[in-house]
Amino acid sequence: MNIVIVESPAKAKTINKYLGSSYEVLASFGHVRDLPAKNGSVDPDANFKMIWEVDPKAAGRLNDIAKSLKNADRLILATDPDREGEAISWHVLEVLKEKRALKDQKIERVVFNAITKQAVTDAMKHPRQIDGALVDAYMARRALDYLVGFTLSPVLWRKLPGARSAGRVQSVALRLVCDRELEIEKFVAREYWSLVATLLTPRGDAFEARLVGADGKKIQRLDIGTGAEAENFKKALEAAAYAVTAVDAKPARRNPQAPFTTSTLQQEASRKYGFAPAHTMRIAQRLYEGIDIGGETTGLITYMRTDGVQIDPSAITQARKVIGEDYGNAYVPEAPRQYQAKAKNAQEAHEAIRPTDMSRRPDSMSRKLDSDQARLYELIWKRTIASQMEAAELERTTVDITAKAGGRTLELRATGQVVKFDGFLALYQEGRDDEEDEDSRRLPAMSAGDGLKRQSLAVTQHFTEPPPRFSEASLVKRMEELGIGRPSTYASILQVLKDRGYVKLEKKRLHGEDKGRVVVAFLESFFSRYVEYDFTANLEEQLDRISNNEISWQQVLKDFWNGFIGAVDEIKDLRVAQVLDVLDDMLGQHIYPPRADGGDIRQCPSCGNGRLNLKAGKFGAFVGCSNYPECRYTRQLAADSEATADRSLGQDPDTGRDVWVKAGRFGPYIQLGEQKDYEEGEKPKRAGIPKGTSPGDVELELALKLLSLPREIGKHPETGQPITAGLGRFGPFVKHEKTYASLEAGDEVFDIGLNRAVTLIAEKVAKGPSRRFGADPGKAIGDHPTLGTVTVKSGRYGAICHRRRRQRDDPGRVRKGHRHAAAGDRTD
Repeated sequence: MNIVIVESPAKAKTINKYLGSSYEVLASFGHVRDLPAKNGSVDPDANFKMIWEVDPKAAGRLNDIAKSLKNADRLILATDPDREGEAISWHVLEVLKEKRALKDQKIERVVFNAITKQAVTDAMKHPRQIDGALVDAYMARRALDYLVGFTLSPVLWRKLPGARSAGRVQSVALRLVCDRELEIEKFVAREYWSLVATLLTPRGDAFEARLVGADGKKIQRLDIGTGAEAENFKKALEAAAYAVTAVDAKPARRNPQAPFTTSTLQQEASRKYGFAPAHTMRIAQRLYEGIDIGGETTGLITYMRTDGVQIDPSAITQARKVIGEDYGNAYVPEAPRQYQAKAKNAQEAHEAIRPTDMSRRPDSMSRKLDSDQARLYELIWKRTIASQMEAAELERTTVDITAKAGGRTLELRATGQVVKFDGFLALYQEGRDDEEDEDSRRLPAMSAGDGLKRQSLAVTQHFTEPPPRFSEASLVKRMEELGIGRPSTYASILQVLKDRGYVKLEKKRLHGEDKGRVVVAFLESFFSRYVEYDFTANLEEQLDRISNNEISWQQVLKDFWNGFIGAVDEIKDLRVAQVLDVLDDMLGQHIYPPRADGGDIRQCPSCGNGRLNLKAGKFGAFVGCSNYPECRYTRQLAADSEATADRSLGQDPDTGRDVWVKAGRFGPYIQLGEQKDYEEGEKPKRAGIPKGTSPGDVELELALKLLSLPREIGKHPETGQPITAGLGRFGPFVKHEKTYASLEAGDEVFDIGLNRAVTLIAEKVAKGPSRRFGADPGKAIGDHPTLGTVTVKSGRYGAICHRRRRQRDDPGRVRKGHRHAAAGDRTD
């Protein structure tokens, strides 16, 4: 019997069918060991010795593997063909050795780039041993991410209350987003004008030409900067006689793009379908592991974590055959196309992402796939086939025109492009992140010396625009260009940044959030070297050298650690106030906008005497008055939050008190009156603003409704107790005694009736207590020497240790919300 280990049960089931009854294929369900989320798992003083801990969920599966080995002759490790897959095989083997489950069984490592019968059976004929260099590279990355996370995150917690964590690669990606925000804030729009004439040929055909020169001088895009200059040119063009000076038609060729790598697939799926990188990878994983086709599960694409752009010669032959069948021999180039990766630090260890069988056209596969799977498969198929098609043949025409008026000579230019042979464009054209199309207008026939007539003249004012915020696609592209991270890490990096609230995705663009900008400012101020793009890329090169067996992984860690721990030690003695002063100065342009009256931007708008400065609270940084506690003015960091801070909406008709929208440290809220309007010990009534409602959109009517909550709907017909409606942490609800029921779609908290409320309460009672409010017995994880049993329970912010909570500054505390954050990037 041969025991084969793969990652997933779906993969195991498929491969077992391919190999037959003499093989038993078992799944490890991914990684089986990891570094414990506590201090000491990596020891720099012991040559970076690493302590590995078996995942409790994996323990049973490893026992099953050990039992199966008793009657086996061979152990075949067949995990994914990359560094991470090599590490999983190594971990499984190490655990089996510790269990003494291996006797004299033969141990082999096999890899295949696609889950097809031929690929798997061929791989079984070419076994090898575990690649120690790849395992070393994995350990170096894992140790680096752990050391950065468990060393830097506690510093953040102490010096920046409310900050969550900082990872080695994620922090650099966050810096890219935040640097773009800074560029946008510093941008000053510049006025410019364009003049475009619509001209007629002698045959009466119309076309457009742009002013590009005057009196022997070229006119660039921004050269006409005022309306007065534009008006002068307009008068000259209106009085001018036009003639063709030259017509230049040049042939051009456009070659197809290379087949997909991980990053280019993520970029194109984002541009064309709006898929998040993480979503793209989930779909690609499913296509790779296999779909049921004719009663047999078959992988539809090759391995999807790669930065290689070459494909197997047999696949190229098949692609050329499909091109000839579908488009004709004119679309098949004389020789197969070969590609080389252009990305910095590219490791071309695997094929590009391609269909496993080119003859499976997207139309025939769409019935077997769900919508997103079908679209992604079609994208991969088209890109692969197009990469082997003939180039498109174009003709690009430039027409130079002279306009003479009153001794002045003005120059205009018209450009056009014609597709003479579409080639690969017949099948595929790459999406554009800037949503701009090339000029494909066809110009009418003209010859030098032809006279032209002016039909109309458009004089248009423009303003330069700031650089666009990154989309997920363009951020992935930029990270790849800089050599930051690796293809397999991009999706997880973006997801973590969004999950931590460091960035938000709005209208397909990534916006740097306040908490993210504060973290980046902190790192740039005190750990500048470690968020430099070149430093991170050079470290990636060192890690790649480890995988090539060119350098010791301990030496790379030592070189990094000596400088890094020194930087940490330098900041340990800084007080929080000193850190805030540095950040206050660095983020000043973002935090304090110019005042309309030209006054002091730091003057407190509430008391008029205090100065605004950066402060830190439990939930992060905010702007407050220096006269606290006499003045309690606060607002969020962003400069535009000033516009919604302390805005009066009008008076409450019942009390005569002003109704305010205020921007506090925990977000915007509604307040009735000021503290001075209430007796001592009494606090102003407040109400939260519903999620999804902008503070700037709140008007008096809505504010009064929010302040009226919770409102009594009526008495319960059976108990006679009141039923109330209100807004809570989890949204709108109705309440009867101790029972809370969330409102459903279509229900309105301000006008829900008694009958509907009774129904919701009854349905909730019938369901029983939810996990959120019900008692959680927890999972026992051991006994404390003096406090008794320690259990892990579900808390408001994730899992917590029940018996003993460790202090906030203890980096070893066990909280689900911080476990992976503290452990660093978890990238590879």
